[in-house]
Amino acid sequence: MKMNIPITKTIFGKEEEEAIIKPLESGWVVQGPNVAKFQDMFSKFTGAKYSHATTSCTTALHLGLEAMGITKGDKVIVPSFTYVASANSVEYTGAEVVFCDIDLKTFNIDETKLEKIIKNDSSIKAIMPVHLFGLCSNIPYIMKLAKKYNLKIIEDSACGFDGWIGDKHSGTFGDVGCFSFHPRKSICTGEGGMLITNDETIASIVSQLKDHGASKSDLQRHKEKGGSLLPDFTMRGYNYRMTDMQGALGVCQMNKKDYIMNGRREVASKYNIALKNISQLITPYIPENYKHGFQSYVCIFTDDEDISNLTKEQIDRINIKRNIFMEKLEENTIATRQGTHAVHTLGYYKDKNSFKDEDFLMSYAADRLSIALPLYAGMSDEEFEYTISNIKEALK
Repeated sequence: MKMNIPITKTIFGKEEEEAIIKPLESGWVVQGPNVAKFQDMFSKFTGAKYSHATTSCTTALHLGLEAMGITKGDKVIVPSFTYVASANSVEYTGAEVVFCDIDLKTFNIDETKLEKIIKNDSSIKAIMPVHLFGLCSNIPYIMKLAKKYNLKIIEDSACGFDGWIGDKHSGTFGDVGCFSFHPRKSICTGEGGMLITNDETIASIVSQLKDHGASKSDLQRHKEKGGSLLPDFTMRGYNYRMTDMQGALGVCQMNKKDYIMNGRREVASKYNIALKNISQLITPYIPENYKHGFQSYVCIFTDDEDISNLTKEQIDRINIKRNIFMEKLEENTIATRQGTHAVHTLGYYKDKNSFKDEDFLMSYAADRLSIALPLYAGMSDEEFEYTISNIKEALK
């Protein structure tokens, strides 16, 4: 009998249902006390001094770049294998995206190629490492480069919730870290994002920028005498504020984060064991002293070929087999996805820069050969065994 296995599941219960009604009953539905509590909880968990909730991770990245002074004429290095939002947020500022290839082993930016890019272009002002699928990039090394060349660091930690190197959480290494609470992420507020920083000046600028440029938030005005008067607007801002209903969801999700993350890691561990001897798939790599957040469980499909010296022709050949494999799982109602896309192959960036697919070959390989398997807290033994048995059957 077929079972319906989604790529992931949001962990919502009675707590979220009750919490989301309270702002409706109180009438305070815009950014307010629930958002403030969510921000405080997020700061305590990550160890960041300041947290600002936003409408999405994309808008958090945009705010962070602007608060750091990134503008037209500047360039920002972004890995080519990431969701398109990473690159788009740079373009919003008027700055230019400079792509860097990835390390196929980690799916993260290839730090060995970074310094060469930086040396050859004095217009580069920042690096945006992406902690893809929950695994931190080699951010300690990237921070050394940033110090050497006086560059800003904005961490795209959209997938990085509960991802750690030692006792430091993703997003706390650089000037700014940005997170997503989209339904594909570990904790969810529908849409929504969070910007964290330890820099008081950046935090202050972001606070204004996300609220139209207002010198005081609605909540501050509500608590202060004279709040009936509108505040001053000292900068051109945006409406990137999280609603209090989303904030209420965020508080509930933070309260059950241990259940969610322990559940995701348990399923990931079961995959590691079950797929250990399947030669057609390379399972996720975790460096020593790293703690993977497992926003996704992403493998490389090799079709049992040696991929140590990949060519575009080999990638394209294996890609056909990967797609057939994914179709077979879909026929048995098991959802899969490619990990994400190689941004330099997408129409807008490809046409703008006249890129060829092979210009960033490992990103192209990750785009064509990656496969994300179903992963969520509470995945039953029956669901897991159904998934594994169908994977094995599809690979025959």
